Amino acid sequence: MPAFDYIRVFHGEPHAGRGRELLAAHPELRALAGHNPLSAVWTVALVVAQLGLALLVGDRRWFVWLPCAYVAGATIDHALWVLIHECSHNLIFRRRTPNRMIAIVANLPMVVPGAISFAKYHLLHHRHLGELDFDCGIPGPLEARIVARSSVAKTIWVAGYSVVQGVRPARLKKVRLLDAWTAANMVVEFAAMGLLVYLTGAGPIKYLLASTVFAIGLHPLGGRWIQEHFALAPDQETYSYYGPLNKVAFNAGYHVEHHDLVTVPWTRLPEIRRAAPEFYDGLHSYQSWTGLLVRFIVDRHLSLFNYIVRPSRDDRDSHVNV
Repeated sequence: MPAFDYIRVFHGEPHAGRGRELLAAHPELRALAGHNPLSAVWTVALVVAQLGLALLVGDRRWFVWLPCAYVAGATIDHALWVLIHECSHNLIFRRRTPNRMIAIVANLPMVVPGAISFAKYHLLHHRHLGELDFDCGIPGPLEARIVARSSVAKTIWVAGYSVVQGVRPARLKKVRLLDAWTAANMVVEFAAMGLLVYLTGAGPIKYLLASTVFAIGLHPLGGRWIQEHFALAPDQETYSYYGPLNKVAFNAGYHVEHHDLVTVPWTRLPEIRRAAPEFYDGLHSYQSWTGLLVRFIVDRHLSLFNYIVRPSRDDRDSHVNV
């Protein structure tokens, strides 16, 4: 059984160096960087589709709207989260402001404001990968101890991952929680949901909230949160998924590729691996999010401590100097 501690390392994150090596070996990959304004069209189309489904099934019996939320709604919301992720890296428009604005639009069907906060903490995740003080993707020590290796607790943790993500930022004491764009996201989201309830009643909100919970929870797409950085292979802290669900997840599975070259939009991520197979063929990867999710839950050798962490940069420099 695993010890109740993370996999601790003292070297820096690997992707900056891998990115430089990639571009040195394949300078043609520089042409993949850029923006994809078509993602804004996808965003608007998916928001309209999700709100339309909410109006269509929200007032039906639970055995109609709940399966619809699990199958269709969660898939749409997950795709919108990937597009919000694109906004966080300014990969839809060239300037930051329109990217933030379209992220807030993508957030509309999700009931709870989270797009701008996600963008802020996601960029910190890239800059401080594996640092507990800045990387919100790491399960905190208390969180990991509570869940431990119990299959029941891990199931509840996965099912409630939307709540987990909402409370984790409180752990990051060095990061300011509220700013002007976060406040704007909150005002727009709560105003939109208030208007929806006023005009249509509570039915559509039930569908939208269930979709939000399912999208990053106990769902085939939920395996992505285990896939990306849970260290299940020796000396590897970032993993890719190459299975069929990439087609409905805007290539979110190409996660090593994304960390290596963060300026490449989702449409071109597969081209990185095709152009430089020698950088990726030797890495552990996944073909099934569902299979990975089941394995994580039932395998008592796996816990939330299966994560590579490193000291913050200042602490790491002090360790080296000693």
